[in-house]
Amino acid sequence: MQVLVDADACPAVIKDMLFRAARRAEVLVTLVANQYLRTPPSPFIKSIQVPAGFDVADARIVELVASGDLVITADIPLAAAVIERGAQALDPRGNWFTRENIQERLTMRDVMDQLRSAGIDTGGPAPFSARDSKAFASQLDRFLARHRTSPRETD
Repeated sequence: MQVLVDADACPAVIKDMLFRAARRAEVLVTLVANQYLRTPPSPFIKSIQVPAGFDVADARIVELVASGDLVITADIPLAAAVIERGAQALDPRGNWFTRENIQERLTMRDVMDQLRSAGIDTGGPAPFSARDSKAFASQLDRFLARHRTSPRETD
């Protein structure tokens, strides 16, 4: 099991939480972005820089993800793709994308895109808050506790 991060738009506070979790749980965390990302030295943390371009990082994440992995992203189409591959998707605000809610979220995203292209101001998401950070930390800890491997399984 690994954690893949759609890192271009991921808040720094979330990346820091993931770095601490990687060391604590000894789980591989891979940040994927189209820009260079500094990561702390750790055998459990790495970054992959992809070329600039529309959805290049997303395509790389889909290529790398396997069933049982966790992907951190706010990108709804990416979340849909990783769910289809048997992985789980969590947004940086601590909300799960699931088979049960992904189609509704895709539909809402399309509706909002249509409104914006018609010139209607939809306002955008609320600013990232400490509450969002806390919700994410809680969901990440629960996920890692459920998917913790015993030392015998890693030998």
